[in-house]
Formats: sequence, C-alpha cells, structure tokens
Amino acid sequence: MTSTAAQLATFKDGFTGDVIVPGDDDYDLARRVWNTRWGDRRPALIVRPRNAAEVATAIRFGRDGELQVAVRSGAHSNSGHSTVDGGLVIDLSLLRGVSVDPMARTARVNGGALLGELDIAAQAHGLVCPVGVVGHTGVAGLTLGGGIGRLQRNLGLTIDNLRAVELITADGRLVRASATEEPELFWGVRGAGPNFGVVTAFEFDLKPFGGVLYRGTLVYPASQAHQVWAMVRDAATTLPAAVSVVMTLGRAVPASDYPRSVAGQPVVIVGYNHSGDAGSVERDVAQLHAGPRPVLASEKGARYLEIQTANDLAMGWGHRSIIESAYADDVSPAALDALLELVERAPDGATFSMSLMGGAIGRMADDAMAYTGRAARFDLSADSDWDDASQDELNMGWVREAMSIVEPDLAVGRYANGVSGSSAELTRAIFGDSKMLRLAALKRAWDPDNVFRLNHNIAP
Repeated sequence: MTSTAAQLATFKDGFTGDVIVPGDDDYDLARRVWNTRWGDRRPALIVRPRNAAEVATAIRFGRDGELQVAVRSGAHSNSGHSTVDGGLVIDLSLLRGVSVDPMARTARVNGGALLGELDIAAQAHGLVCPVGVVGHTGVAGLTLGGGIGRLQRNLGLTIDNLRAVELITADGRLVRASATEEPELFWGVRGAGPNFGVVTAFEFDLKPFGGVLYRGTLVYPASQAHQVWAMVRDAATTLPAAVSVVMTLGRAVPASDYPRSVAGQPVVIVGYNHSGDAGSVERDVAQLHAGPRPVLASEKGARYLEIQTANDLAMGWGHRSIIESAYADDVSPAALDALLELVERAPDGATFSMSLMGGAIGRMADDAMAYTGRAARFDLSADSDWDDASQDELNMGWVREAMSIVEPDLAVGRYANGVSGSSAELTRAIFGDSKMLRLAALKRAWDPDNVFRLNHNIAP
C-alpha cells in the first residue's frame, strides 16, 4: 500500500460509509468471508460505501494508492475473489434493498442485495426472478457469472432476465448498460461482469410464478447407477422445461436417514423440481420413474420461499468448501464406473452431480452474451464441505480427482461461479476461444489497466 496516512485521513473525511483498517475492533469480523478456506487473508483496508458515488470514491482511492481491489456482495466467491491480502476490499453490504414494480414486472436490486431479498420482494407480488439456491448469496456475484438455480430450465439463467446494470468503471464513472445503452458492455457483463466494473444496481424482468415447487427425491443403490444414468440421460431430450433434475453420486450419510440396505454405502440420488402447473406433475416426471425401483422415494409440494432458504443454515458461514464444475453432453460408462469407485472413499460431505441443462437455457444463442455453454446437456460438478483445515488436501484432492475422471467428456464452457481458483487457462475454459478476443477488446476499452483483476480475469 503506497497511500499515506494523510491520504487515508482525507479519504475518511469525505466518506460516510465504514472505513476499517487492521487494529480496529471490528476488523476481524469485517474481513470474514463465507468460505473459511479464504478466511486468513488480511486486507489493508475494508470500506463499505453507502451509495454509488462512494463506490467511485473507493475505486479512485484504490487506484491512487496502487491497492489491489476486491469486491464483495454476499462474499460467497468460490475462488476467493471476495477478499485480498494487503489490498482494498469494497464491501457492498450497506447497498442492500430491492424494489419491485408489479405492473411492469420488473425489479431494481441494489449491488449488495442478497438472493433472499429478491425472492421475498418478487413473491410478494406473485413474481419471481430465477436465481441461485442459497438465500444469503449475493445477487451481484451470482448474476455476473450467469446465475444457475432451480428455475433456470423453465425461466432462463439469471442473466437472461437482466434488463440493465448501473456500474462504476475503473476510472470512477457511473455507466448504465443495457441492450440499447452500451450494448457491447452489456454483452460482456452477462457472464464476465466482474472484469468491467462494480455494479451498484441491477434491473431484472420478473415472471409470474405461483410460489410452489413440486419436489421429488429418488434413492438407488450404486449398483443401479448405469440404469439410472441411462434414464436421466434419455430424459434430458424429452423432459418439459418445467422439470429440473440433478443426479448425485455420494454416500448415504447420515446412515439414519436411509434404509439399512444402503446406509453408509455409495448411492445414486435423483432429485427433481417441477415449477409448472400442479396438474401436470405426474405426467411430466413419469420418465423419471421409468428406471429401476428406488429404495427410498419422497415426493411433495413445498413453498418456493421455504425451499430457497432450506439450506441456508447448513450452507451457513464458517465452513470450508470447494466446487469444481464443467459442462458435458454425456458421461461415459468408464467414467461413471471410476466415479463410483471414487465415491467409495469420498470424505463426508463430498459428492459428484450431473445437473440437467437445456430448456430455456438452451433457447438463446450462445453468442448472445459472454456466458458460454448453453448447448451443453449437463453441468457436472464435484463439491465438498468440511471444517477442519487439516482435511483441506483430502477434500480438494477428491474433488479435483473426480473432475479429472470426466475430463474427456467435457464440452466448451464452464459456469464461472462453479470454478475454484484463477488462471488464464481456467478463464479460457470458462469462455471458450471464440469469445476471448472479443472480451479482451472490451476489457481494453473499459479497464485497460486491469484494476478489476480479482476475478476470472480477461487480460486487456
């Protein structure tokens, strides 16, 4: 940090938000992030702006002081981009708030808002924006990477419902980007957004939604994995868009939640959500009952808002986590066998999942936005959660080994929010070769000095 004490004092004098430095009573609390794998980082300065103008002031201060800038909304970054050692953290948590226009079916969401705020505000009017699956996730981080969750096959990615953004650029300007205002920037924001500025407000289209999801969970012994996968794979081309499906390989723990025949053993779990009309559920999911008989089945309707927060406690702050994901059109029989062997020695909390894409996700042209991978049939992901730092290598090694098994099956594109780590190679894998030149030109236009580089970074 090259900023002097006098410069910091001047900055504080004109800043109404919070300014926190090492040694302050609230510094250790302020530097926390959701994933404690990144929790040991010590920023030189944490600021919480109260408005867009103060975000601009913070960016200029960081540039003038040659500070590396990290931006956080919900602080859920899988790759640790919400914090930084020795740099500046711009924490948007004071920029909460969502307002809904029920007549226009739109929502204005401030840059620090959480998914739960948007869900509640929209559902108050029988409306919804398809977002993620944990209520305390930041709207900003989820959206700028694409936005995958429970409703996307039916209603599109979060970015497919984005009307406009207001963002502060690297030189401190407030810019509005939409389909008609700075359309090229708007193209890049939808998928590679953290590269181009700090978004202080989003405008979303909302869709009518009655607020009930019909959910099913079907559990099978691992010996039936190939039959179940064939069922899910075949259904991928014919299931209605209202049905989302995830097939998970894991161990049946805690054992008390499963029948004795599979308790503690590797199992296959097929979960589905139906977001359409209640009268069509049985017909629409019939294909998911065409395979072997499950050893455990649970199917019922539930309120969307309850489901959206159901995992908030289990996925709460203070745990260690890793997610690695990539798109694919299939998983080969050999890869499935290798994954099943790997599951036998999975750490507690480690799973491998195949989530169905398609539907509304695939209806938009892949070149419509920076986001890449719409044509893929499945999102493959390995993840694990744990608490003991001494178990880091065990859990991270398992996740990476799982993804290496399916490497030959992978298609172009990856979900930016589902990639752990940062490198030029990973960035190219996320966006694909065909978009990298266009993104680099956009980066040179809006952030030629690469001020915003704590992300899946596009080199200018």
